Amino acid sequence: MPAAYRTQVVGAALLDDARRPTAFLAAQRAYPEALRGLWEFPGGKQEPDESCEQALVRECAEELGVDVRLLAEVRGPHAQGWPLKDTAAMRVWTAVAAGGDPRPVLGEDHLAVRWLPLADPAAALELPWIPADLPIVHALLDHLRG
Repeated sequence: MPAAYRTQVVGAALLDDARRPTAFLAAQRAYPEALRGLWEFPGGKQEPDESCEQALVRECAEELGVDVRLLAEVRGPHAQGWPLKDTAAMRVWTAVAAGGDPRPVLGEDHLAVRWLPLADPAAALELPWIPADLPIVHALLDHLRG
């Protein structure tokens, strides 16, 4: 692992409820073609003038039309979170809709969004995830159980 990754990516594990979550949201990539149809955590790249937390709030508003309140970070093995490739790492937070209404809007970034029930972790793990996101799914499920 490099000492520092050049690109910082952020992702949200959007929960249906802050106190007693029963599901989290996954999004199916529309592009690039190599990732089309694979599932991921919604999010995107941090801009130079913003914190990771600000970037994630912005990305959720842009991608899903949802204002979010961040809860806890799902810590990765690196100071910058979860390695995605040699030049990028992703920090992931659990989050809830700030207004209490967690209905995302399907934008151009995704083909579909789906609520995955926490009571059936196998359903989440059976989806074809972007390979770098799959360890985060396992960590998220552990985080929410603990």
